[in-house]
Amino acid sequence: MARDVKQYRVNVYENQHGLILNGDVIARVRYNQDLDYWDGRNWQNGGVGRHKGITKLKDGRYVIIIGTDWQGERDCAYVVDAEEALQEILKAQRLELLDTKKFAGLKKLYEEKYLLEDDEDEESLD
Repeated sequence: MARDVKQYRVNVYENQHGLILNGDVIARVRYNQDLDYWDGRNWQNGGVGRHKGITKLKDGRYVIIIGTDWQGERDCAYVVDAEEALQEILKAQRLELLDTKKFAGLKKLYEEKYLLEDDEDEESLD
């Protein structure tokens, strides 16, 4: 199925259990694959034919988007807290997403929690 990514929307469920497609749909978001990475042969995240994206709802909650190329499976999305959203960005090594306005809150969390190295020049102890 060819998708116009800018127009294609997926259902958002309250939590990961929504991946079973049970429960109420709480929102619909634009599909993206912003957490995919190149494995040397394919763009993917989670296996061949599996994709992952991230977005933010108007109310400030973060959403992980799960995409599939496999017939009979449906794309969907679920709500995560800020820590899990940041973890997904870190695992995909897509830190450039933190420089977008949408993820400014995650950038602050990253700087507070994960930039633990002292970046000041080390003085020589000669």
